[in-house]
Amino acid sequence: MTGHIVLLIASLISVALLSGGGVFFGAQYLNKIRKKDAENEAKAIVERAIQDADAHRREIELALKESSMKQKEELEREKSAIRRDQADKERQLDKRQATLDQQAEDLRKLERVVQETQRALTQKLEKQDRLESELEEKIAAQDRALYEVLNLTKEEASKRLLEKLDKELTEEEGAIILRHEKKVAERCEQDARGIILLALQRYAASHTAEATISAVDIPNDDMKGRVIGREGRNIRAFERITGVDVIIDDTPGVIIVSAFDAIRREAARLTLTRLIADGRIHPSRIEEIYEQTSRDIQDFVQRAGEEACQEAEVPRPHERVVNFLGRLYFRTSYSQNVLRHSIEVAFLAGAIAGEMGLNERLARRCGLLHDLGKAADHELEGGHPKIGADILKRYGEPYEVVQAALNHHEDPRTANPYTTIVAAADACSASRPGARRETLERYVKRMEELEKIALEFPYVEQAFAVQAGREMRVIVNSQLTTDESAAKTCHDIVAELTKRLQFPGEIKVTVVRETRTTDVAK
Repeated sequence: MTGHIVLLIASLISVALLSGGGVFFGAQYLNKIRKKDAENEAKAIVERAIQDADAHRREIELALKESSMKQKEELEREKSAIRRDQADKERQLDKRQATLDQQAEDLRKLERVVQETQRALTQKLEKQDRLESELEEKIAAQDRALYEVLNLTKEEASKRLLEKLDKELTEEEGAIILRHEKKVAERCEQDARGIILLALQRYAASHTAEATISAVDIPNDDMKGRVIGREGRNIRAFERITGVDVIIDDTPGVIIVSAFDAIRREAARLTLTRLIADGRIHPSRIEEIYEQTSRDIQDFVQRAGEEACQEAEVPRPHERVVNFLGRLYFRTSYSQNVLRHSIEVAFLAGAIAGEMGLNERLARRCGLLHDLGKAADHELEGGHPKIGADILKRYGEPYEVVQAALNHHEDPRTANPYTTIVAAADACSASRPGARRETLERYVKRMEELEKIALEFPYVEQAFAVQAGREMRVIVNSQLTTDESAAKTCHDIVAELTKRLQFPGEIKVTVVRETRTTDVAK
């Protein structure tokens, strides 16, 4: 019993021991498992931390790379800009150095020229001093010889010498005066010819014979004798009363009436025609018929002026202005009737002003009256622009009309646009083919001849006839010519045109020499 109890107790103890050992080992095992799990978790955390650190490191490296690349690009741009600036500065320095070298070379050349000039001047001064000393010695020797030969005192010898010099100088002075008088005479003759030609041009050009004479038909030679009268009494009275020249020659059936004043010539022609038709020719009858004819001419002039104002649609100006305008019916300029020309300019000026939005009626008035001075330029001093402007101002015409008459032939640098319009219209009317008895073929041929003559000269590249042949534009080679040679070419072209062509008015020749400079920026 006791043994069984002991065994039971021993068994219980064994069981207890086994149970305690199992618990202990179980706890140990659990601790190992927990420890292993903790280690795994710690390892996973460390790995995640390492991965996060690597990712963060890569992000930082990428940011640093981008920043360094940007800085590098900026540095490259700055270096490029610096290099460009340095290159520009080097080019500028090279140019300045070249300029300085050229200037230094020029200065050296100039110094050599100055030195050579100084040496030459020194030599000339020395030579001059030597010649003066020799001349003084010779003069002294001559004085001594004169004193010895002539037994003259110094005062008497000086007097004779001065008299001789005075005589020689007088002769030389006379020769100089004669030479200058000859030059002055030639210049005066040339100027006189120019003045005469200008005066003739004011009345007529190449058509002088047609514009200054009128022919009157007579039935027979007996009438010619009656016109002359006994001992020329009738013809002298006729010339005195009418103020014209009567030419009676061997031409059968014709008597010529000559005068530059077209109105006076027309009045004389009508007077002579009426006298021949009447048959009674004597001084008193001549005076009576001439007075009646003059009144008829004045009436015709007044009507012509009024009709011109109506045709040009211009309000009627002062009576005296209308009279002057009518006189233009008998006035020609380069074979062009001035009254018809004025009406044409009025219409052209009105059309131009209408296109420009200006006062068309005022422009027509300016154009119609722009040449009014030609009706009185044989009576008053000055050119027809000034004469016309004075007349228009006197009779109360507007400022624009006065300025158009005064400046339509000048360069119209004025704030008044109507002057420029009238100048343009005047040029259009006068320069168009056929306006001045010139056919289109002849006009074109004249343009070609002008250009052909200019192209014959050396170094002339192009030639253009403009302004209806009133102006020539000539372009010469700038590399082969100088300003002086271009001026000579211009003068030679003018001389050749004057020599080979016949033309009304004048031709302005402009020679253009253009210099172009080209450089390349690198």
